[in-house]
Amino acid sequence: MLSNSSKYAINAVIYLALHASPTKRLAPKDIAEALHIPTSFLAKILQILARKKVISSNKGPGGGFWLTDEEKEAPLMNVVKHIGEAEKFTSCAMGFKECSSEKPCPLHNSVQPFRDNFMRELADNSIASFAKKIADKTAFLSPTE
Repeated sequence: MLSNSSKYAINAVIYLALHASPTKRLAPKDIAEALHIPTSFLAKILQILARKKVISSNKGPGGGFWLTDEEKEAPLMNVVKHIGEAEKFTSCAMGFKECSSEKPCPLHNSVQPFRDNFMRELADNSIASFAKKIADKTAFLSPTE
């Protein structure tokens, strides 16, 4: 349902929440290697998120990316929204211009409950809460963890 951009962004932000801080900033290369993501693609994603104030960054020696405590408390949906994919939760699964509960496409009634639940999960839970699942080992960012 989500593009690689959103998936990589979500994984990277959760990874930052777990492994980075204002005193321990991470380079895109380090995050990319840990998550098995293409470095140049991830660097662009991280720059977008930093520009949108979803994550923090510093350039130069000792620079890198991290999350502040305030950024960790933001809903994970902010990441998807700032990557530009929030519309995936409202657009038609079959690509029709008009699709609604009143005038559904053939897939609408099957897909919409899943999308609503997925969006609610991302909107109602903070980045920190998803990071806690990784820390508690009730969820994983990588199959090798």
